[in-house]
Amino acid sequence: MTPRNRPILFVLMLLAGVYIGKSCNELGVPSFSSNSRITNLLDQIEYLYVDSIDRSSLEEAAVQAIIKELDPHSYYFSEEELAQMAEPMEGGFEGIGVEFLIQNDTLMVVTALPGGPSESAGIRAGDRIVKVDTLEISGPDLTNQKVIKLLKGAGGTKVDLVLIRSNSHVEYEVEIVRARIPIHSVVAAILLEDEIGYIKIIRFSATTSDEFKTALVALQRNGAESFVIDLRGNGGGYLRATTDMIDRFLPEGLPIVYTEGKSSPRYTYSSMYDGEYSQFPMVVLIDESSASASEIFAGAMQDNDRGLIIGRRSFGKGLVQHEYPVEDEGALRLTIARFYTPSGRAIQKPYGEGVDYHEDHVNRLESGELYSADSIKVTDSIAYKTILGREVFGGGGITPDIFIPLDSTENNRALAELVWSGALRDAAFEWVDVNRTRLDNMSSSIELGSSDLWHHVTDGGLAQISAASKNQNLQTPRWNSEEEERIMKRFLAQVSRNMFGESAYYLVLSEGDEFIDRAIYELLERSRFQLRDGRLYLLPANADTLISESFNLTPHGF
Repeated sequence: MTPRNRPILFVLMLLAGVYIGKSCNELGVPSFSSNSRITNLLDQIEYLYVDSIDRSSLEEAAVQAIIKELDPHSYYFSEEELAQMAEPMEGGFEGIGVEFLIQNDTLMVVTALPGGPSESAGIRAGDRIVKVDTLEISGPDLTNQKVIKLLKGAGGTKVDLVLIRSNSHVEYEVEIVRARIPIHSVVAAILLEDEIGYIKIIRFSATTSDEFKTALVALQRNGAESFVIDLRGNGGGYLRATTDMIDRFLPEGLPIVYTEGKSSPRYTYSSMYDGEYSQFPMVVLIDESSASASEIFAGAMQDNDRGLIIGRRSFGKGLVQHEYPVEDEGALRLTIARFYTPSGRAIQKPYGEGVDYHEDHVNRLESGELYSADSIKVTDSIAYKTILGREVFGGGGITPDIFIPLDSTENNRALAELVWSGALRDAAFEWVDVNRTRLDNMSSSIELGSSDLWHHVTDGGLAQISAASKNQNLQTPRWNSEEEERIMKRFLAQVSRNMFGESAYYLVLSEGDEFIDRAIYELLERSRFQLRDGRLYLLPANADTLISESFNLTPHGF
């Protein structure tokens, strides 16, 4: 920052203090008196300045300036941003209940969400929506934002749609009453080989704990005797959802996580009861994108020697935010404390002067950490102890018990480009749309994958993927046989998602997944899991040197 800009920033920061302080009194936190000189200064600028100014924009700049001086996770949200963030975290939205995409300037229904008003109205995957109320919708100016604005609305309101049935030119009309549509955070619950239940969680929202319980009960009913909890790519969410979920795997009275800050006294969250799954072996999968609540989950299982952590070092987001509404303007999400695992290690990675926080992923790549466990660097040299005496380190995420390297091969990057661009999604939908009549007679991804239809899909599927790539302005793809195999597996997964739902998608991807393969091996081998006095423990690799003879561990009787 140049010296001449510092007075401007100082003024902006003072303004931000006034602006933010408006809401603090209402919440019982200290407030600060406004400085009339700031108000007078703004009045004079507004009246005397050579050009017209937008006073609210200046206040907004003040807020953002002061927030940037704090930490990477304190943030000010406008009302519009708050509304956009609320839906996935509250577990639902109000609308007609369809997943859609725009293809060839046409609004296509990918799926009518189960239990939603569109499904009840008879709308099917592949239908084209051509009119919303009296407005015809198609053409190059059709955008996702425009569609969302037309289809979403308050529950109980009505909307009239005109659609064209898939694979025909027949129009039909429906009147739909908008309703609350759930947004699930537990996106897959499937039974893998040998009674191993697999659960994929993509966020910790207000409904995640209930969804998680439902998944556990269903898998146990179907014979699950152990669990793989997949938190890869899960950026976190609500703390209470996390602690409720952890409770199900721990005996009563064990620490889960504690928080502490300058103005926030230490508070420890502990397990409230003997978890109904406290004797079930479990593995937790994490990677460099697993953050916050995911790290609390993994850290609690690791420090209590309860579950095996497999993957790569997690993100390292261990700051606690509290949301303070700003009257008529939005909300301030302010960091007030830090998260610590039961052993006392801090989850948060370093930030501040001299640290390029937002380039951490690049730095991990360049250092080799994502490819080799020996390259993992811990910023806190203090060793903490798990219940059984195993050494663990803090100051930058959760380091797994078993390391899985990042796939750095060229074919993985080719697939990633297709996924990120949306080309694979578009091609899969197009293929499903063309073959929908035959696909409607199938009941699962397993049946599809073994069918004659799928055995002859490669040439046609690759051609559609190539066409979709060109539509996304990607370079003309040239894939070798290994790339083609990997791409077609993801293509089958995407087709399965369109036809049979999220669990079918993850079931296809689970085959050959190195994380899941290692988890299955450990759960089947089971030498790490042993029972003492009704509690299941995960033994460290060097258990003989850490556990005394009097501990009297006996093998779990599976």
